[in-house]
Amino acid sequence: MRILLVEDNRDILANLADYLGLKGYTVDCAQDGLSGLHLAATEHYDLIVLDIMLPGIDGYTLCKRLREDARRDTPVIMLTARDQLDDRLQGFKSGADDYLVKPFALSELAARIEAVMRRAQGGGRRALQVGDLSYDLDTLEVTREGRLLKLNPVGLKLLAVLMQKSPHVLRREILEEALWGDDCPDSDSLRSHVHQLRQVIDKPFEKPLLHTVHGVGYRLAEGRDGV
Repeated sequence: MRILLVEDNRDILANLADYLGLKGYTVDCAQDGLSGLHLAATEHYDLIVLDIMLPGIDGYTLCKRLREDARRDTPVIMLTARDQLDDRLQGFKSGADDYLVKPFALSELAARIEAVMRRAQGGGRRALQVGDLSYDLDTLEVTREGRLLKLNPVGLKLLAVLMQKSPHVLRREILEEALWGDDCPDSDSLRSHVHQLRQVIDKPFEKPLLHTVHGVGYRLAEGRDGV
């Protein structure tokens, strides 16, 4: 899932981005209303977390223009220090799906994101997609070009992390932490599992998706190897 954060406070923005990144979301950021509107209108996001008080244009205006001018129905959660009923009503009238008052617990934001996404998806299946590679998180079925692929549990977990962060590079230590926490078997374990994953999702097909970025880590994306 890809989330856009629009927040002008650098500390809050960094905190939210780090937290949501650890929750497995791909996060893009904007620090003013015009940049946020441009990204929201031109890129695909599964959800937008939007502060109201922004330089350029405020969150109400951004959301309204996103709905009316750009014709985008991306779910929006508004963040604000304003707790008056009129403020909340204005947020909903501008097109917001939910409204969270500062200060708030990060866990509450995560819960609201999940709830809004469930409503937006109508209870549909959760799936990851990179190029012609698909991973249904509910059935644990992995397919490429319509062919069903078989992976062991570690391979499935590794694939999920790589697909959630695609097309970004993931460092080795991040992947090891995601797979084994503080109990990584040995230094060659990740390399071995990456090799096994590549044999299944890439070797039988013409174009590779799993790339090694030497000295850094790995990325799952369409396009050429390395960065």
